[in-house]
Amino acid sequence: MIEEQMIVGLVVERRKLGGEWSGVAWRPMTIFPMVPDVAPWTSLGGSADRTRFYAGAYAISLYSTDTANYRDNLASGDPKLWVVLRPDGAEPPVHVVAVTADPAEGEGHTEAGNNVVETIAMPVEVAGVVAAFIAAHHQERPIIKRRRDGRAPDVRWRGGRPPDGGEPT
Repeated sequence: MIEEQMIVGLVVERRKLGGEWSGVAWRPMTIFPMVPDVAPWTSLGGSADRTRFYAGAYAISLYSTDTANYRDNLASGDPKLWVVLRPDGAEPPVHVVAVTADPAEGEGHTEAGNNVVETIAMPVEVAGVVAAFIAAHHQERPIIKRRRDGRAPDVRWRGGRPPDGGEPT
């Protein structure tokens, strides 16, 4: 498996929520294709209710086994990056878990209940790097269907004995 990484800069926003059970919500806002010379978690300004922060530099990992997913993402006409944030209560109050161009990986991060998974537009520069990676490493993989052996499912999974304890068929 071939792996390449691209380092990008991430901007996130902290938004105060209204209501008596109020708290804050975090969401990714934009990706810089080139990492700026700014310290991580530097405030970029905002208002009393919304503040943007430069979260830092993060790697987008590209794997040769996932090129079909990247290709489908680019072919959608509106390519996205998936950013996974996890509130952790420490400083900084949110942890960036992943930045990915793979829709399946992004969806996989939604299974953890406390992750915030959001999509943001993929910058043209990042899309160019992803497209070049696909062109260099994509291989069509044939779909191989398994053939059933004709036996009843209970016989296959119970050591050859049917559930009634009789002789195998």
